[in-house]
Amino acid sequence: MPEYRRILLDGAAVQVTVDGDELVAGDGRRVKTEDARHLPPVVPSKVVAVHLNHRSRVEEFRIDLPDTPTYFHKPTSSLNSHKGAIVRPDGCKWLNYEGEVAIVIGRTARNVSPAEAGEYIAGYTIANDYGLHDFRDTDAGSMLRVKGSDTLCPLGPGLVTDWDFHGKRLRTYVNGEVVQDGSTDEMKWDMHYLLADIARTITLCPGDVLLSGTPANSRPVRPGDVVEVEVEGLGRLTNHIVTGPTTVRTDVGAQPTESEEVLSTALGGDWEFRGIRPPRR
Repeated sequence: MPEYRRILLDGAAVQVTVDGDELVAGDGRRVKTEDARHLPPVVPSKVVAVHLNHRSRVEEFRIDLPDTPTYFHKPTSSLNSHKGAIVRPDGCKWLNYEGEVAIVIGRTARNVSPAEAGEYIAGYTIANDYGLHDFRDTDAGSMLRVKGSDTLCPLGPGLVTDWDFHGKRLRTYVNGEVVQDGSTDEMKWDMHYLLADIARTITLCPGDVLLSGTPANSRPVRPGDVVEVEVEGLGRLTNHIVTGPTTVRTDVGAQPTESEEVLSTALGGDWEFRGIRPPRR
């Protein structure tokens, strides 16, 4: 399956193809994959994410899914790349990983059927839909700061075309240990359905990204942790967590909180364990 990446090469953003352990630019320049400075593999005008889709995640929260999916938006200023640093702002504690498959739009899509949707997909990449749950009490409806803060949307390492999304395994690792283990087959709404649903009223442009949901066991990470998301056939997206250089301002806006809503969501929706929490980091 062809794989395309974007890297910074001699000061310019360049699309490259994968050739073994090397990346090859259109003019023939080569760079070792391990030495490359990666960029997000696509430049979207928008990133749309489904709230809940994987059966294991729904069961974890002990809820029922609605008849149709619901969505939120991650601003493009949240984009990040393979090997990029994920910033947990100083003063915040509850930054969760969410390994996902990302759908990349290949041609303008508007008012298409699920049966036609595959014709509008350029390919797929890996995403980690990080959530800063410290702001969940104020942004639960929009998810703007929870999911849209700077650096919280890494994509990569590359865009893979001709990838069949059926029956693919998805795993997330923290410091080398498996923390999420799911499959695309546990999604209630598949990639074609999600695209067609959004495109009924929102024009999807080439490069736009749709995030398809995460399996169970999203949990907090802290500075120093290395988080990897591996999807069968798409590779492995690697990031590390750092502390932001400045504290969240206290003279304006809602402040980070640690309510039961925040803790229950950050720690997995374990409603039966309210008041009985593992040690806080």
